[in-house]
Amino acid sequence: MDAIVIGLVSDTHGIFRPSITGALSGVSLILHAGDVGGVAVLRALEAIAPVRAVFGNVDERFAPLESRLALDVGGLSIHVSHGDELGSPTPALLLERYAADIIIFGHTHKPLIHRLGARLVVNPGAAGPRRFHLKPSVGRLVIADGRAEAEIVPLGD
Repeated sequence: MDAIVIGLVSDTHGIFRPSITGALSGVSLILHAGDVGGVAVLRALEAIAPVRAVFGNVDERFAPLESRLALDVGGLSIHVSHGDELGSPTPALLLERYAADIIIFGHTHKPLIHRLGARLVVNPGAAGPRRFHLKPSVGRLVIADGRAEAEIVPLGD
């Protein structure tokens, strides 16, 4: 079975960095974990691949943003939410709350990959404005043979 590659984005806050295009080249789907900042960001991402997105704590509620996503990809379940529903989201809190194999979240702006057994928690970091002395980033999720791996991709601009 061929690998499925999914782009992971969060906390764009209305900014689409041109380097996102190269960082997510070749993905078959983009999952946005909230604080999108407007439909223009979604349109720019859709030029790369189809997009599914959830709203974050600073987003206005507009279609096609959803409160949470539950997907099955390559035999694995994926949960996507912004993470603010847990206050200060941590891998332990997310793993306790959601039963999915892969949990994608944002909100903290801090890139993170955490594995517990076969389960994976990923925060791709913030792709929007620089905040908290963190470098902008996105993520790539690869699903193959019933296993998921993720990487954080720093953005250059």
